[in-house]
Amino acid sequence: MVQFSRICFRKYGNFVDNLRLFVRGGSGGMGLPRLGGQGGNGGDVWVVATKNMTLKRIKDKYPQKRFVGGAGANSSVRALKGERGKDKEILAPVGITVTTDDGKILGDLNTEGDRLMVVKGGHGGSYHSAFEPSKGQTKNLRLDLKLIADLGLVGFPNAGKSSLLAAMSNATPQIANYAFTTLKPEIGKLMYKDYKQISVADLPGLIEGAHINKGMGHKFLKHVERTKQILFVVDVCGFQLASKTPFRSAFEAVQLLTKELELYKEELVSKPALLVVNKMDLPDAEDKLAELKDQLQNPDEFSDLLPDDMIPKNYMTFRHVVPVSASTGFGVDTLKSCIRESLDEDAAKAYEAIHQDRLQTLRFHSHKQLS
Repeated sequence: MVQFSRICFRKYGNFVDNLRLFVRGGSGGMGLPRLGGQGGNGGDVWVVATKNMTLKRIKDKYPQKRFVGGAGANSSVRALKGERGKDKEILAPVGITVTTDDGKILGDLNTEGDRLMVVKGGHGGSYHSAFEPSKGQTKNLRLDLKLIADLGLVGFPNAGKSSLLAAMSNATPQIANYAFTTLKPEIGKLMYKDYKQISVADLPGLIEGAHINKGMGHKFLKHVERTKQILFVVDVCGFQLASKTPFRSAFEAVQLLTKELELYKEELVSKPALLVVNKMDLPDAEDKLAELKDQLQNPDEFSDLLPDDMIPKNYMTFRHVVPVSASTGFGVDTLKSCIRESLDEDAAKAYEAIHQDRLQTLRFHSHKQLS
């Protein structure tokens, strides 16, 4: 019996699907008591849905993850009504949910240009406040990319994704409709003995050139962003899409899929991924699997099998390589265990990261109070 193997080529996990931010509205400006002058209000902070933005870009551009509205101007003899502080805009990806630290949903940004005010600036000093201004609101926020499923199945059309999903989930995949998309991926649920459920999206088959929007390619790739992890599915014996297209081995299929993801959005290649080698019931499957594993261990040595423009910059990292046969059921339980292990590992890391982030915030505030 073929054992699944763990193959790691490089560090994974740079894809960001949630982000914690600190936001504060701008402080109001001072009023001018002797002339009854009113200070300007502080600027508000907004989250704005923007095309081609990612949470990782926000994280890289603003490592402190702090966003503060502009302060209102003080009232003066020259300008009795102080100027309003400038609003701060956080440009965020389309398809996110904005929540407070304690889980309260502030709103969803589903289409480009959607705006959500997250904190208000303080009021300028006026007669009603004895000319003293107020400070802006403060909050810790979370931006979460809306996920359609825990796992997304990625493969060329004949890799057997639908039959694999049916074999794993023992159910006809249900169709789910999502507000932020016109395409409806099929979602199947994997059930575990301890009642844990894991959702898997069977995304339409990719074709070479999907990143330049052939067929459903672009919409498909948009969905890959909305899954926590990727499950590559390849036919152990390779495939030929049509009589006019070249035959592709399993190794070439893996690299072509990787290249499509990379050309659409490079960050996708750093998502946690598993590789399913399907159709292990076919003749010579064992030999083909051994050959594939060898090629995956030393991808550079075999990259000359592909045209230069189809070689990915970075080879995909697979936490597990699992041989299965969707038609006989071979390897399906092993695959379900690997999926569970991989998701549990990430959940533990995410919990630890949030815990550390909160500790840092507490230390920052207590240090400020002491100083």
